[in-house]
Amino acid sequence: MNTNDFSNIKLVTSLDENINIIKNIFTNDITVVYRLLSVGRPNITKCMLIYIDGMANTQLINENIIKPILLSHIADINHSEIMDVLMQEVLLTGNNKKSDVVDDIISGIIYGKTMLFIDGFANAIIIDTIGWETRDISEPQAETIVRGPREGFTESMSLNLTLIRRRVINPNLKFTFMKMGKQTKTQICVCYIEGIAKEPILKELMKRLNDIDIDGILDSGYVEELIKDAPYSPFRTIINTERPDVVVAKLLEGRFAVICDGSPIVLTLPTIFVEVFQSNEDYYDNFLYSSFVRLLRWLCFFISTSTSAIYVALVTFHQELIPTPFLLSIYSARKGTPFPSIVEAMAMMIIFEILKEAGLRMPKQVGGAISIVGALVLGDAAVSARLVSAPIVIITAMTGIASIMLPQVLGLVEIRIIFLLLSSFLGLYGYIFGVMGLVLHMMSIRSFGIPYMLNVPSFSTQDIKDTAIRAPWWAMYLRPKMFSKNKKRIKKGRKKV
Repeated sequence: MNTNDFSNIKLVTSLDENINIIKNIFTNDITVVYRLLSVGRPNITKCMLIYIDGMANTQLINENIIKPILLSHIADINHSEIMDVLMQEVLLTGNNKKSDVVDDIISGIIYGKTMLFIDGFANAIIIDTIGWETRDISEPQAETIVRGPREGFTESMSLNLTLIRRRVINPNLKFTFMKMGKQTKTQICVCYIEGIAKEPILKELMKRLNDIDIDGILDSGYVEELIKDAPYSPFRTIINTERPDVVVAKLLEGRFAVICDGSPIVLTLPTIFVEVFQSNEDYYDNFLYSSFVRLLRWLCFFISTSTSAIYVALVTFHQELIPTPFLLSIYSARKGTPFPSIVEAMAMMIIFEILKEAGLRMPKQVGGAISIVGALVLGDAAVSARLVSAPIVIITAMTGIASIMLPQVLGLVEIRIIFLLLSSFLGLYGYIFGVMGLVLHMMSIRSFGIPYMLNVPSFSTQDIKDTAIRAPWWAMYLRPKMFSKNKKRIKKGRKKV
């Protein structure tokens, strides 16, 4: 099929010429179906149905298009009225429209729609007959929960929009569509709630999306990388999720969702740092338990990024800060090991990441076994062979497990490496310098104009109610002030019972 731009090509009144235009575009494509039909008695008018086998719903075409046309007896009407009569009285399909632009017609055919050409008309009827197979709704594998909805997005945009509409029965829920990718013409949808979301953020988002000039979009990850703030930062300035309830919760706070056709991953923005520690299950469980789990996540963030660096700094430069029994235990474990602590830490961290990636890429039946056996066998063999010390194996396992505790994936490995290198040269001073640099970097980040560290340094009681802890719903009566125009979301206080 040719890949030229057809936006300036128009249809003509001759059916044969119009069909030749389509055939010249879909050269040697046997999946394109051409069905010649006749309309009207006794005056017969030729018409042609064109669709792609496998993309269009053939049963719908046979029952609601071909059969009504063949059984219709349109008589005593002017030729100029045939197209309108077909659209209004004969075709048993909805969402039909006319177009004379070849680019729209080609895009419709490729997307699974059916085109009806009529001799003598410089327009074609675009009939919605999309019918390709889609994956059934299932629970997302990467965002499993104990309590809450189990539905997850699929690769079908129409189905994903339905999952969102079901949860927001409100005409203020708005969808803005666009096509992206010069070759793929992928459909992108921006979703928000009018009256809650702020217009300046919407304008900035649409500007960044319109500025994208790329051959193809195959997943929402393409869009994320092209529109995100601080692209070199290890921190996410755009959150992604497979759960409709998470997207709706973000929309109710005034955020925006970007949905990409063909991808089950939906982007939500703007993003702030505290969202890394928030899970949708936090809002379904008791607020006391959710607050405890959220505090554990903050602790795990510290363990994952800092434990290795602090260990290397203490063992290498600050032995006087380690209690004597513990210090003797560490030195007895490291006796006979040929490498310094920094080499041990870096090597074990790399091996752990290799095992984790191998477990993810392997089939499910063997992936878990490889990870467990690899970790046990390699760890025990490395300690027995005196290649590494036992404490560094324990610390590597702690940092790896702690990083999995966070609901959103961060560049924790990059932060860990920087802290390790600084600690290996300057000890605890290097670690402190690294923390200071990291905080300054995080304070400088913006996500569509919103400070990334919003609410973290705040002393306002309303701002901190959904940060390190999760306050009860009756206490979180205001939306985040920098995201939304309509601040109030629940009546203040709790009714006495």
